[in-house]
Amino acid sequence: MRYLLIVNFEGGVVEAPMEEWKPEEITAHLDYYEALHKELVSSGELVDSQVLAGPNLAKIVRFDGLNAPVVTDGPFQEFKEWLAGYQIVDVDSEARAIEIAAKISAVPGPGGIATQQPIQVRQVMDQAPSDVAEMEAFLQQVGGER
Repeated sequence: MRYLLIVNFEGGVVEAPMEEWKPEEITAHLDYYEALHKELVSSGELVDSQVLAGPNLAKIVRFDGLNAPVVTDGPFQEFKEWLAGYQIVDVDSEARAIEIAAKISAVPGPGGIATQQPIQVRQVMDQAPSDVAEMEAFLQQVGGER
């Protein structure tokens, strides 16, 4: 099963922005991520891992299928909601995906204390709904209504 582990800029228990961290704290933070990355590559569980550019470079595209697409800057949500990056892991169970997310959440911050950053864990669907019945079942699963 594949899972998307979403990391945003929410600081967890750390209130100080990284700009205020000591250089050695930033190094420890980055070294932790690098070691975890190597562990997941070595275990064969890492499918993809990316760090994203800031939302100030993001674009929103809307298209009606007829006229030229409308492209605007954004999104402009609060800093803590910015998507910082993600990992896609291929694991045997949801429990293992949660275990990996917990390791990400424990990345050290100032003083070497785990940030407890919230990590969103979402299963990647093996197949998207392709007809009305499958879409209805999907909407039931996610709690939506038609």
